[in-house]
Amino acid sequence: MKIAGETVLLTGATGGIGRVLAERLTAAGADLIVTGRDADALRELADGLGARWVPADLADPADVTDLAERCAGSTILVANAALPASGDLLEYTPGQIDRALTVNLNSVALLARLLAPAMVGAGRGHLAFVGSMSGKAATPQSSLYTASKFGLRGFAHGLRADLRGAGVGVSLIQPGFVGGAGMFARTGAPLPRGARTVTPDQVATAVLQAVERDRAEVNIAPLKLRALCALAVQFPSAAAWIQRHSAPDAAGSLIVEAQRASR
Repeated sequence: MKIAGETVLLTGATGGIGRVLAERLTAAGADLIVTGRDADALRELADGLGARWVPADLADPADVTDLAERCAGSTILVANAALPASGDLLEYTPGQIDRALTVNLNSVALLARLLAPAMVGAGRGHLAFVGSMSGKAATPQSSLYTASKFGLRGFAHGLRADLRGAGVGVSLIQPGFVGGAGMFARTGAPLPRGARTVTPDQVATAVLQAVERDRAEVNIAPLKLRALCALAVQFPSAAAWIQRHSAPDAAGSLIVEAQRASR
C-alpha cells in the first residue's frame, strides 16, 4: 500500500523512534496524525511537520476510544507506543501491571478494533505494529514486557489471517536494541555483552517497507540476535540454558534501574 496521500495515525510519536517515524512518514507524503501523552512535545512535533496532533493516554481505554473517533478515516495505523515494563514482576503493583499490558497490548488491539471496520468497508488499509525481538525470546527481568510483545506478535499474525481477504494488511516490525533513540537508548546503560544495535532510521525504513510491501513480520536486528531468537522460538529450554551459562553481565540490572520510573 502506498503511503503518499494516506491518512496515517502514529502512536508514541514524541519518543525518539516515534519522531524519526513521523519525519519519514511525512517525507513519504502521508497526511500524518501524531499522538502521545505530552501535549507540548506533540504540538511542537506536529507544527514542525505540518501534521495534526491529538493527545491521548493509551493507558486509558476512554482516551483510546476518543482517539479513534477523532482520527476516523485513518487508512494506516502505525502503533509504536510502548512502556519498557522491565524488572522483576514481584516488584510491580497491580496498577503497574495493568498499565504495562494496557499500553503495550490492549490499546493496540482496541485501536485496531475501532479503526479496522472503516478500512474493511473501503477494502483497503494497513495496520503496522512496532513490537520487539522480545516477542520471540524471553529474557531475565522482562516478564511483563516479554508477555506484551509475545502477545502482540500473536495478535498481529492472527489478525492478519482474519483480514487477509478484506484488503487490509497487518504487519509486525520487531527491532532488537536500538541505539541513539528509544527506550533502551534513554537508559544510558551499556549494551549487554556481545550485543549490537540498529538505528532508528533502520526501524523507520522497516516500518515503511512493511506497509508498502504488506510484509507479515520484519525482524530488525543483527544476525546473531535473530539466530538466538529463532532458537528460542523452537527450543526455549535450550535458549534459557545458554542464558544461564553465559558470563555474568550487569547491563540488564542497569537498564531496569534506569527504566523504573517509567512503570
